Amino acid sequence: MADSSMFTVPQTIGHILCCKCGVPIVPNGANMCVTCLRSEVDITEGLKKHVIIMHCPECDSYFEPPRTWIKAQLESKELLKFCIGKLGDLTKKVRLVDASFVWTEPHSKRIKVKLTVQKEVLHGAILEQSYIVEYVQQDHMCESCTRIQANPDQWVAAVQLRQHVSHRRTFFYLEQLILKHGAASQAIKIKQVDEGIDFFFANRSHAMRFVDFVGKVSPLRNRHDKQLVSHDPKSNNYNYKYTFSAEICPICREDLICLPPKVAASLGNLGPIVICTKVTDRIALLDPFTLRHCFLSADQYWRVPFKSLFTSRQFVEYIVLDVEPVSNEVDFGGSKYKLADVQVARKSDFGRNDNIFYVRTHLGHLLNPGDYALGYDTYGANSNDMELDKYRGLTLPEAILVKKSYGEKREKKRGKARQWKLKSLDMEVDESKGRSDKDKIASEYEEFLRDLEENPELRFNISLYRNREYEPSEIASVTTGEDLPSVPLEELLADLDMSDEEDEENGMRD
Repeated sequence: MADSSMFTVPQTIGHILCCKCGVPIVPNGANMCVTCLRSEVDITEGLKKHVIIMHCPECDSYFEPPRTWIKAQLESKELLKFCIGKLGDLTKKVRLVDASFVWTEPHSKRIKVKLTVQKEVLHGAILEQSYIVEYVQQDHMCESCTRIQANPDQWVAAVQLRQHVSHRRTFFYLEQLILKHGAASQAIKIKQVDEGIDFFFANRSHAMRFVDFVGKVSPLRNRHDKQLVSHDPKSNNYNYKYTFSAEICPICREDLICLPPKVAASLGNLGPIVICTKVTDRIALLDPFTLRHCFLSADQYWRVPFKSLFTSRQFVEYIVLDVEPVSNEVDFGGSKYKLADVQVARKSDFGRNDNIFYVRTHLGHLLNPGDYALGYDTYGANSNDMELDKYRGLTLPEAILVKKSYGEKREKKRGKARQWKLKSLDMEVDESKGRSDKDKIASEYEEFLRDLEENPELRFNISLYRNREYEPSEIASVTTGEDLPSVPLEELLADLDMSDEEDEENGMRD
């Protein structure tokens, strides 16, 4: 390290005069200032400044010769890469330093990109210069969009998604997953049918990608077939229509199941009476009497398929009279459970001493005397299940509780709007159905919304939006129970509207 007391001579840099205008400059190879150098040499000469690109207005994609269509949004990285690629051998002539979009009117059919380039000019001097390239969009529909416009029903691949159950709760949840991940964005038509939904695609690969997505979020088995539509013997081209038949496992959340002996043995002698607590690509099973739990994969289920002993449509409401905890709280898959012996009575029979049941439940952490619970009435039900008959000496309890009920408190809020809402797929609905079928679907959808309010884990993978039409009432907040489950405000997303976004941009410009 040099001594600070030593005298150092400051280094000076000599200046020369520009050979054109006489301004003092730092010496360089051309002996010119930057202004004069740019007036003498234009490094953008010979570079493309006007380019015509083909744009499909239906699917918002751009044509890349010879037959490729690239999907890109305005001012996206994909579009910037596409625009630079249309300039040909730009990097062979100059060195690209920076590229960015210049704002244009969305409906002007113009895209402007500002490029900054460098090039070595006179006697090794490097000159940097910026210029703007204008891209003119010419609307030209791609092949798939042309085919759809000519005949909207002209599909190439169809996915027939089915679940053989008496309700549509699974499809309500699956619809939200599809919307969040954009799995059906390539579908040209969606049609609601009995026990399922049909998705139609203009490309076989889109249908295969959609089937793969559904298989990752639900226990699925599928098969596919194809039908010859036309054949050109000269070019040896074949046109097929492909059909994918996908069946979702009929086991749903909150179903009561009697496991077949083989399945129970493979799961470590679980159950055999279990409750389905969650359905993803695996089935989560819980023994409500011992809190033993496990996961059943889709392959394991379809190897030995079975049906539910009771479904959620057979729920009976009970009133809790007494609760006595038996074990500590257990965490299973993000949900908490606790064994307890409870004294319950059917709500319809409340007041009759001969219909009081003493059962064990896994809801000891939720239930208190005076609460209501939904469960299955195995005492008064007549079950003809083949798997249940295989267990000799097996006795079912008089009642099996599944979840806490908030029916009494929800009656006070009936008919009032929620502060959140869900989006839905643009699907065709059969209008020939009677009023009873429409009322049934509306009732099932209301049950699905209540499940979302009661179960935070259920709404973890879906998007909920703020309801702009919701107006909180002070009277309602006083009369409604404080412990009624609801969706926290921080979990809601703003429902973005393009008109609102344009108004906001105009306000910012003003």
